[in-house]
Amino acid sequence: MHILAFGDSLTAGYGLPANQSFAAQLEQRLLDMGRDVRVTNAGVSGDTTSGGLARLAWSLEDKPDLVVLELGANDGLRGLDPERMRDNLDAMIRQCVEAGARVILAGMRAPVNWGLAYRKQYDDVFPGLAEEHGLPLYPFFLEGVIRDPSLVLDDGLHPNAAGVARIVDGILPLILEELDRLEAAS
Repeated sequence: MHILAFGDSLTAGYGLPANQSFAAQLEQRLLDMGRDVRVTNAGVSGDTTSGGLARLAWSLEDKPDLVVLELGANDGLRGLDPERMRDNLDAMIRQCVEAGARVILAGMRAPVNWGLAYRKQYDDVFPGLAEEHGLPLYPFFLEGVIRDPSLVLDDGLHPNAAGVARIVDGILPLILEELDRLEAAS
């Protein structure tokens, strides 16, 4: 099975050795469990959903079976329009499905500095898209990580290797469910 980890710096492994990135740790964990998988790291630091949409077709040429779609954090940090973010994510989900891949949507939470109205609009995007498309949703990619100084780099935003391991722990049950569905269907 081929898993495409498609996202921003949180997927890319900003500030970490390549073997400690989300994709590398996920692949190693699955291999250790006896799963026959390959996980491709398609994370680009600083990427927004607009940038992701622009480069997705190239990443899908490798025919992934499963896509972990993790984008939106930089849209929120920059205060970009949540409706545009929603449209970009919607288009990416559609492209993945049309390419024959299953999708797990990894959600984010808006930064608090943009105000309540922005946060509500932003935070509603991920569960709304998951429901609309019938996708599994990992509600917050940084769950259990972002407020723990022992799990983030000095910038307070990016997970360190232990933080990435925590993310893998959290999302792994969803990934295993999807891999089981794919294996049952093949």
